[in-house]
Amino acid sequence: MQKKKVILDTNFLLIPGQFMVDIFTEIERIMDSPFELCIIDTSIGELNKIAATGKEKDKFAAKLALALAIQKNLKTLHSFMSQKSVDDIIVSKADGNTYVATQDKALRERVKERGARIIGLRQQKYLVMI
Repeated sequence: MQKKKVILDTNFLLIPGQFMVDIFTEIERIMDSPFELCIIDTSIGELNKIAATGKEKDKFAAKLALALAIQKNLKTLHSFMSQKSVDDIIVSKADGNTYVATQDKALRERVKERGARIIGLRQQKYLVMI
């Protein structure tokens, strides 16, 4: 059986630092098939920017997200220096074998149209399939 791709959006990676939710344990809890956690290379750039210039609370969340991305050995999906936004890149990689973990309503609609499933945060406490 082919592993499902779970693409973590930048805002989703900030959840552990903002809401103290262990997104990795939660994803394991709700996934019913083998999966691989992925991040878009430009998301790493966004996190570095937030860690350097964001508000204090956001800096902490971004630094934690970067540390967790390394610790959890997330697979990096390359955008090949695309000028597209992270959202556009995620949409281009989304298909029926993909889950996209995001809080972004507009992105959710776009990836749904491509047949991908959505993982979201509920009540700032736990993750659900949407």
